[in-house]
Order: sequence, then structure tokens, then C-alpha cells
Amino acid sequence: MQNARDRLLLAAAELLENGGTVSTRAVCDRAGVQAPTLYHHFGSKQGLIDAVLNHGFTQYMAVESSGDPLGDLRAGWDQHVRFGLEHPSFYGLLYGRAEPGKPCAVTAPAHAALRERFTEAARKGLLKAPADDAAEQVLAANVGVTLTLISQPEPDFGLSERVRESALAGVLHVPAAEAAASRKSSALTLRALVDEDPGDLTPGERALLGELLDRLAR
Repeated sequence: MQNARDRLLLAAAELLENGGTVSTRAVCDRAGVQAPTLYHHFGSKQGLIDAVLNHGFTQYMAVESSGDPLGDLRAGWDQHVRFGLEHPSFYGLLYGRAEPGKPCAVTAPAHAALRERFTEAARKGLLKAPADDAAEQVLAANVGVTLTLISQPEPDFGLSERVRESALAGVLHVPAAEAAASRKSSALTLRALVDEDPGDLTPGERALLGELLDRLAR
């Protein structure tokens, strides 16, 4: 049987997930305890909510290093997105409680873990930006795409993958990604030039070239 502390955590988590009102009375009624029990274990209702969020975020962060920094960063990004989609209420509280000049204590361990991933990448000669800057850039992109997917009726995971690769290529030496980016850039540039001045191309040739360039750009 769960103890009172666990019942309170579960009750608050369920109310958060269901979008219900997380009042002291609602939590205590759901957990089958009195308010003094909540205050004994968590100090306040906000202390309980922080504990719930920290518990969920700790689970989300539980990824061990595989020795492949790039693979770990990709896996961490995808796990971050899945966490947000599976726990939208948690996620909204985690990243919707920003206060000017005050880092979130609950998400701080995730920032530290991400910095460590980039420090590991630096040891392997993959980093092309300071680890702190790289972590901030990638986390900002990760949070942004997660919030976007949460708001979509049907999450576009392809969007997440494209933003992920773009964000990582911006701070890491990723040969495959850099080659793909160069190809895309060249194709898009040539497409724009042909659209502006098709030269002696026939309409059929122009259409065929445009189709090929569009494929390369994708």
C-alpha cells in the first residue's frame, strides 16, 4: 500500500495531467489525507507541485551515456519531445513558469545534463561552439518544437527531426548533416536563380529541372 507521501504525489500528478484544479483540498481528498499531512511532507501546495514536476523530469532525464555524444543528443532530444507530448500539463508548468532573471530549479538538472553531453562532444572534437552556448541553443530549439507539437492536432514528428538536425548542425561538426545542408543550400539557390532567369530553357526543361532541384532541397 502506498504511503501518504506517495499518495499525495500521485493525486497531484493525476490532477495536473487531467487539467484539474490543483487545490490543497482537491489533492488531499484524492489522496485520502488531511491538509496537515500535505504540509508535513511538502511544506506547501507549491512544494508538492514542485516535487511532482521534479519527479517527472528526473524520469525524463534518466538516460545514460552510450559513448556516442551525437547519438545521445539525438536520443535526448526525441525523449524530451515525447515527455512533452505525453505530459503536456507537466510540460506547460515546467516551461511556462519563467520569471525574469530566475532560472527554474526544476529544469536546472536537465540543463546541466545537456551541457555535460556537449562537453563530451567537445572531448571528441565535435563541438564548434562553447558547451554552455551549444546547450542553450539546442534546449531553446527543443522546447520550442515541443510546445509547437503539443499545440498541433496531429504532431508533426518530421518537423521535430528537421529542427533537431538543424540545431545540432549549428553547434556540432556533423559531416552527414553538413553535406546535406550544403546540397540543400545549393539546390535552393539554383532554384531561385532559375525561377528568376530561366535563360534558354524550354518550359518543359524548366519544369523538369525545378522538380529535380525540389527533390534535392528536400
